[in-house]
Amino acid sequence: MDLHVTVFLLFVLFTAGHSLSCYECTSATGSCADQTVKTCPTGSFKCMSMTTVAQAGEITAKSKVKTCAPDCINGYMSFSTAKISLACCNTDQCNVQDAPDPSLVPNGKTCHSCDGQSCSTIMSCSGSETRCIKATAIYEGKSIVSKGCASQSICDATAAWIPAVGSITCCEGNLCNGAKSVTQSFLFLCCSLLSFILLH
Repeated sequence: MDLHVTVFLLFVLFTAGHSLSCYECTSATGSCADQTVKTCPTGSFKCMSMTTVAQAGEITAKSKVKTCAPDCINGYMSFSTAKISLACCNTDQCNVQDAPDPSLVPNGKTCHSCDGQSCSTIMSCSGSETRCIKATAIYEGKSIVSKGCASQSICDATAAWIPAVGSITCCEGNLCNGAKSVTQSFLFLCCSLLSFILLH
């Protein structure tokens, strides 16, 4: 019996002080060649890798982020000007691989997206993006909305993992996320996500 108690106490001692470690990097050039290992702060339970492909006219830019995260969801999201893929895991340095390239083959699904003036633009979803998404927040007294495509895993999550976002809703049918004109800022949504991940 004493042996069982001793083994249990040793297990508690060696596991209680263990902190997750993840690769960390931020690259605006599309390559995470200079990634380093970071011991995650208390409250971070996952390693995250994110790839974003942004389009502005004829210019395409790819960025990558790797870091610790309090929570994270595997999946894809597309908005009028950017596509995002998230890859998450929960063991030491498991985010060594980059998140997959989010520029996938169109799947026939269509959703409304916002262009800064209205949300009547129609976009084609790709890969596993089988839902239309609408994310809303209040910023400086204004309603900010982003609309686009998302994978089911993103929709199954709550907005709790992005506190600055008031609500995230998804629907299944083509163009089901409405075309109502609103103030829109995809940049705000991305900045909210990144600042939450990087500062917590």
